[in-house]
Order: sequence, then structure tokens, then C-alpha cells
Amino acid sequence: MNIQGIHNLFLQCKSLSIDTRKIEKDSMFFAIKGENFDANTFAKDALDLGALFVVIDNEKYFIDERTVLVQNSLETLQELAKFHRSYLALPIVALTGSNGKTTTKELINAVLSKKYNTKATVGNLNNHIGVPLTLLSFTKETQIGIVEMGANHQKEIDFLCNIAQPDFGYITNFGKAHLEGFGGVQGVIAGKSEMYHFLRANDKTVFVNLDDAVQVEKSKDIKAFTFGLNNDDADLNIQNIQADPFVAISYNDFSIQSHLIGLYNANNINAATAIGLYFEVVQEDIKSAIENYIPANNRSQMMKKGSNEIILDAYNANPSSMAVAITNFLQLGSSNKIMILGDMFELGDESAVEHKIIADSLKEQTNSVCYLIGKFFYENKTESKQVFFFETFDSFADYIKTQQFHDNTILIKGSRGMALERTLEYIS
Repeated sequence: MNIQGIHNLFLQCKSLSIDTRKIEKDSMFFAIKGENFDANTFAKDALDLGALFVVIDNEKYFIDERTVLVQNSLETLQELAKFHRSYLALPIVALTGSNGKTTTKELINAVLSKKYNTKATVGNLNNHIGVPLTLLSFTKETQIGIVEMGANHQKEIDFLCNIAQPDFGYITNFGKAHLEGFGGVQGVIAGKSEMYHFLRANDKTVFVNLDDAVQVEKSKDIKAFTFGLNNDDADLNIQNIQADPFVAISYNDFSIQSHLIGLYNANNINAATAIGLYFEVVQEDIKSAIENYIPANNRSQMMKKGSNEIILDAYNANPSSMAVAITNFLQLGSSNKIMILGDMFELGDESAVEHKIIADSLKEQTNSVCYLIGKFFYENKTESKQVFFFETFDSFADYIKTQQFHDNTILIKGSRGMALERTLEYIS
């Protein structure tokens, strides 16, 4: 069966699934192989649970006329997503970057949904499987699609752009993330800029932060809508940004007060505002959308535990996001500050030097106690009255069980694998 035939079957279904634990009645199930399982073995289960059709790539598990046998289920899923995107012919806004992708995506969706029927990437389904699933969730009722694209090596963004065929693109920043896969910072820049190459080659439009010299350089000769701080050349000229601790911006005597913490979130707000203006969302609706957005999922969440104010940013970390989080935290007006920071992963050969840079920078500051957790920080420990090192989370947990936390402002940040949100149970 060709891809159009599979698409005709897909249109008869209410949804698409790759997980029988989440199967819905009248859905289409794709059997995608994993590292430790062969989803073809679940094809019959999917039909028994109410799927209309199953797509498999192992003839051994063919059941009946409801079974579609293909050469490779994953490749077919990707081809189907590209075909469906062409079939719908709706405008798609794509975004990538080292930091802030998900927050920016959610802000853009909140803003554009004030005027349009939008659909956006759910959670962080932003890879070679997640992007196709996102595209296949769009329907004829969807007026604008918003697609987040993640990558940890070169040619990945190029691959995802060729599936999603975006009409608009935005790169949040180029930072020290996934250095191991990209082969260093220049590799990150090259990899993320693949989005620019696609937009340029296909005469599409890019949103550009004029305060980011790399964005400006790499997006040359592409149709652009721009924003910047105190920049009269920008389409959106931001006059003022403040963060103590929540970010507020103003432009044209119009102000927006967010629930996002840290100056590093200002450009995420600026981008969502610019994109909203480009799509002619009225200013009052842009303001309402951003001011009513509350971060969740361990992303720059502000919470209270007892008498302590906590900034929980434990979803992910890399040297760039860690540095700006620390800088922002140290400039807060509050006293009795504590930083609880965990290892940063996927840095490859740069891991030792990047952890040392962070550790060394902390021993110079004097207005916060710092707890650094994980083997990478521990291997680069320094002598300081303010900085304490713990090789494992368990050793840190044993220590803080003996401590009392009162009237502190606490930053918790680390890579997802550190799961530093566990710290909350020890703070009262």
C-alpha cells in the first residue's frame, strides 16, 4: 500500500498511537521498534483494545485486513506525517534552540490561540518520532501548527524540517547544550542553523532576535520579522526588561508582567510577543496570554515550602542555562540565598572544564551558599567557605536531613537525570 492509501486509512481514525498502554478506540497503531522491544508483538493487542488499523513491519505478526504491512514502520510514520502536513496545507511555525524551546513554544501557543485554532507539540515530543506525531495530531480545524524541534547532533534539524516543511522558524539561542553529539559549540551553531538553511532555500520567514549576533549573522538573506532591546531597526522594539524575580517587558508604552522567573526568560516572552504581532493578535490578547501563563514541569517554577521561596528549574541544564540561572539568582534582592545545583549531562570531552568553570565562578561570590551535587562537580571541587560538594544525591540528602531551612530563597537546577526535584521533600 502506498502512502496515500495509508493516509486514507488514517483519516478514518480518531487518533494515532505508538503505545498500546495509551491506545484509544478507533485509532491507528504504529508498531515502532525500540532498543529493548519489538512493538510488532503488540499489534493484536492494539486491535483488541479498539484500534481500527495497525501498521507493522514484520509479516510474522500480520493478522487480517486491518493490518498494514510496510518495510519500516518508523520511516512510514515519518512519510505519513509529511504527506499529512502537505494535505492540510496549514501554516506551521517551527522552533529550535539550545535553551527555552518548550517555554517559548508554550508562550507562542498561548498567544496565537487567542485568535486562531492552534495545535502545538505536546510536552517535549520534539525528535524524529515526536515531530511526526505532532504533525499527525493536526486536523482540518487546525489553523496554525506550532512544532518544537530538538536535536543532539547535526543534520537532525534538517531532517525534521524536511518532514514538517515549516513556513516560519525561530531559533531561541545557540548555547552549550549536547556538546558531545554536536562536537562543540560551533557544531551546535551549525546544527541549529539548519533551520535557517531550510527557510532560506524555500523562501520562508524567520523571526530574529537582533540582540543575538549569531542569529543576525546566520539568518542573513531570509525574510525576517525582528525584535530587539532598544533597537529602532527592530519590527518590535522592546524598551525595557526587568526581572525581580518575575520578568516584565514594555514596548510602545505597553507593558506585560509575566509569571516567568529570570532575565533569561525575557527573550522567550519577546519572541512570543513578536510572533503574536506578526500574526495580528491584538496587544491586549498578547498581554493576557503571557500574563496568564504559569510554568510547570519543573521549569522555572516559583513555589513556597514553609518560610522558603524556591525556584525549581530541575527539568534540564547545560553550561549556558546554568550560567544565566546563577547570574539571575545572584542579582535578586532577597537575602539568605541557597543554590542547589546538579551535574550537567551530554557534554562529552567538555564536561570537566565546563563543570570547573561553574564551580570556580561560585567560589568567588559571597551572597549565597552553594551545594553542588554529582560526580562531575565533585571531580572538580574547590576550596571555599560558601561551596559544598557531594558526589551523589544520596550523600547530599543525608546531609540536608540534618539542616533546618528557614526564610531562604533557594534555586534548584540540574540536568533531568539528576532529578533534583527530590530535594523538595527535605525542605520544610
